[in-house]
Amino acid sequence: MSIKRDENVLAGRKTSAVLPIETKETVSNTQTGKEYASENEAQADVNNPATSTEEKHIKRDVAITVNSLDIFGEVMK
Repeated sequence: MSIKRDENVLAGRKTSAVLPIETKETVSNTQTGKEYASENEAQADVNNPATSTEEKHIKRDVAITVNSLDIFGEVMK
């Protein structure tokens, strides 16, 4: 099987190099439960001397959703 540079082989089948995925990032404060609109807002809260928020209180989560992924290829004979 000859593989071109812009192709991936998944379960023995050629696929496009880019799989359709969606990502969602969430930045929140573990102490207060507040969800920030952006990384900059969270950093501003850490830098604000009027709050007790420290860098260790900031939690970053990333959810990744793969819309279509065929992991069941044919059995090679």
